[in-house]
Amino acid sequence: MTLALSNAALQMLHAWGENTRARSYVHRPTTAAGLQAVFALAQHTGLSIALRGAGQSYGDAALNSEQIVVCLAQMNRITHWSPANGVVELEPGVTLAQLWRHCIGDGWWPPVVSGTMFTSVGGCAAMNIHGKNNWQAGNFAQHILEFTAVLPAGNIVRCSATENSDLFHAIPGSFGMLGCITALRLQLKRIHTGLVSVSALAAPNLRTMLQLLDENKSSSDYVVGWIDAAAGGAGLGRGQVHAATYYAPPFAAAHAQSLQLQHQDLPARIFGVFPAHYAWLGLRLANNAPTLRLVNALKYLSARLQHGRTYLQSLAAFNFLLDYVPDWKRAYRPGGLVQHQSFIAKENALAAYQQLLQACQDARLLPTLAVLKRHKPDSQYAVSYCPDGYSLALDFSAHARTRHRLATLLAQLDQIVVASQGKFYFAKDSALHPAAARASLGAAALRNLTVLKQRCDPENLLQSNLSRRLLPELHAPE
Repeated sequence: MTLALSNAALQMLHAWGENTRARSYVHRPTTAAGLQAVFALAQHTGLSIALRGAGQSYGDAALNSEQIVVCLAQMNRITHWSPANGVVELEPGVTLAQLWRHCIGDGWWPPVVSGTMFTSVGGCAAMNIHGKNNWQAGNFAQHILEFTAVLPAGNIVRCSATENSDLFHAIPGSFGMLGCITALRLQLKRIHTGLVSVSALAAPNLRTMLQLLDENKSSSDYVVGWIDAAAGGAGLGRGQVHAATYYAPPFAAAHAQSLQLQHQDLPARIFGVFPAHYAWLGLRLANNAPTLRLVNALKYLSARLQHGRTYLQSLAAFNFLLDYVPDWKRAYRPGGLVQHQSFIAKENALAAYQQLLQACQDARLLPTLAVLKRHKPDSQYAVSYCPDGYSLALDFSAHARTRHRLATLLAQLDQIVVASQGKFYFAKDSALHPAAARASLGAAALRNLTVLKQRCDPENLLQSNLSRRLLPELHAPE
């Protein structure tokens, strides 16, 4: 198969957060051979290639200005499913929504999912995503049994714990810089119902919030915290923790219907009244400091009233909260959404996150959402970002009138994280600077990644706006 550059392939692509965009030559292969042909085109034309799954990265990880972007969305077949042991074989363009809907009726669930079901499994692997159960289930790649990838030279490699084991631990998480996964075998998790039992717990401050996450992780399958980022003083970091456990009652047959798709689909109406498709309009109206303070205060009051309450919730509803409001990113237009997510070891987390929250308040730039999670180390991978500690995700509106102040604040937040020996997550980043990125990776990891890059991609075909922005030395000639 021979390809040629065509103006018909030129397309404007946006980051999911709509805070940046780039025009690229977009190719959509449907087979590994088609992908090899795009790599051959890049070699012939001298252009670089960025890999794109479902386009869910908040920043510029899947953008490549005036170069080539390979969109894998059409490589989206589930090629084999075994209900007996929960092993599934699939292509990288399959979304988490396709996956769980295919398997849940047989009593299986993806062991690690993102906050939205519309990410692709190839993207989940490339970024080695985490979920609300990271301290227990680890990252997405820990559940990959085997994968096949095309390297930029065009050769196909099969990787597992025993075959090409170095690449098996290097390509996942390498943000598309070493090769393109074309097929995966995943081990799913056995479930007995499609429900989780959720406990809601109020936390009056950040110290208590962290304690609640730790106290509940040994008895729960998922733990996540929401923070009222507007609260200050003694209430700094107050919020609510949700601890959830896979529901497996003695008579699971009574809840067998919860495994059916109609019991998992998210509601089409908010509170049974307002069409979910238009709910982003309400979020947009609330996207200002006075309303955010009021909404957060009311939400925390509700958390106190619910403290200790336990209820059942579907797995889809608990895991994919971001999908309750379709296209919720529209609430951030025209400037878009910027997220700052930091990962900090438990011994440094309290002081660092107090500083981060206080810095936001001092700058008078309140996050529209603040979410806290618990993690365990992922040091077995070439690109590691999870410590034995926590992560804090802060969402900001990138209004034109506040963009300069926001950039200053984000740089300040980065310095706090670096001083706390923290790490960053490239799937969400759109504002990090090279020095902070290098500090996050560490000198040894950066050297190892550079060696792997030279081995897998000696012609430096795989690039993205993110990789050139954060790690330009990765693309420097030998």
